[in-house]
Amino acid sequence: MLQCTWPWVEDVPLENTSEVDFEGRYQGGNSGETVMVWIPALVEVGLGLAAFAPFLVHRISVGRWRKQGIDYPISSSELPQVTVLLPVWNEALIIEKKLTNLATQTGPKVALLAIDSASTDDTVAQIKRWLKENPDAFSTRFDFIEMEVRKGKSTAVQIALESLEARGYDGLICMTDADAHLPKPGLDHLAGWFANPTIGAVGASARRSGGLAQEQTHRSMFELLREGESAHDSTPFLEGSFMMWRSSGFKSNQLNINANADDAQIATQVRLNGLRSIHDGTIQFHDIAPTTPEGQRRQKIRRAQGLQRLLLRHKKHWWNKRMGRFASILRREAHFHLFAPLLMVGVAAAAVLRWGTVMTIGMPNGTLALIHGGLAMAELAGLTAWALHRNGIKVPGLETLGAVLTGMEHLVAAMWTSFRGRSLHMWEQHTDTRVAASNNQKGNSK
Repeated sequence: MLQCTWPWVEDVPLENTSEVDFEGRYQGGNSGETVMVWIPALVEVGLGLAAFAPFLVHRISVGRWRKQGIDYPISSSELPQVTVLLPVWNEALIIEKKLTNLATQTGPKVALLAIDSASTDDTVAQIKRWLKENPDAFSTRFDFIEMEVRKGKSTAVQIALESLEARGYDGLICMTDADAHLPKPGLDHLAGWFANPTIGAVGASARRSGGLAQEQTHRSMFELLREGESAHDSTPFLEGSFMMWRSSGFKSNQLNINANADDAQIATQVRLNGLRSIHDGTIQFHDIAPTTPEGQRRQKIRRAQGLQRLLLRHKKHWWNKRMGRFASILRREAHFHLFAPLLMVGVAAAAVLRWGTVMTIGMPNGTLALIHGGLAMAELAGLTAWALHRNGIKVPGLETLGAVLTGMEHLVAAMWTSFRGRSLHMWEQHTDTRVAASNNQKGNSK
């Protein structure tokens, strides 16, 4: 115990002086102040583990599942009839290139069904002119549906499917986007999968040019997950830019026209209808990603909202034993797209509360100081990875973390958009991708 020696102050004993520095600031504090730092620290760690542990588990599972692989069926039988479904809207810059691409790889039993969502440019005139100049491009038949009012891609797809069902079509349907360039063997290769009677839907892999540096990291990570889920049972998400399914495996009335992610809707419903939905990474189509951070962010938020709404609509199947392994995959995807983003909001709130407490009452010491310092380092790493990835800067060791955290940002933004009652199924086109594709076309023609 120390005694105060200042002559103008009475001798007063001072206790716990180890907890007071030379400026009188908090350096350990009483138990109440300590709890104010401990609680948000523990909450942050707990919520962080709850958010990210399932990602690690799924990644390990996917690595194991991918080793099983899926054998491509060998069949000498004739390929089934294929109808190429081509939804378009204001695609005048690239539509002729798309039609030519389809015509150069079609097999002997391929039809074209194009549907225009009330384009305001020269798309319709170009399609009609091209079809008139190339009457034999599609050996079976071609049809063209013109909508009077734009109602979104999902509605356009539903209308097209209804027209096929009305004439009793029983074959394969290949949906592709106007800005997707298909590889020469792609159509026949996807059709070959259906020699396996358990396969109901197949999607190809995207090879995207343009965009930001982080796009390939994001794409590679999620395609790896799709491959593993496909080998284990089925993947609920496929690329609508180039996918194919049995007409008997999905009906038009099963499409939610007030939501986007029509490709994921089809893939998931095909599996719920009893057939498998798989991803084929050996066939790659080419398209161009949005070239600006804002464009990519807008695209990913739109996609995120569609997947979230899809998973919520099928929540009754998360624990459906009849779905077998697919129920487990749905549960995990529900965690990644619905629960993990909310947990990350909790992590961020706990971190802010902890820092606010420390800034108010002073830096802790002892074990609590070590914990606070460790969390600070983890937060710095996370914020750095997120900022770098968000701006398209690749740094080894931080790419995957940055992709996951940026994905969380998009998922939270999608939730907030849905909470505000705004649906993104009616979206504005990324004109920069069409301009880039058109420029590529002109360059190749020189």
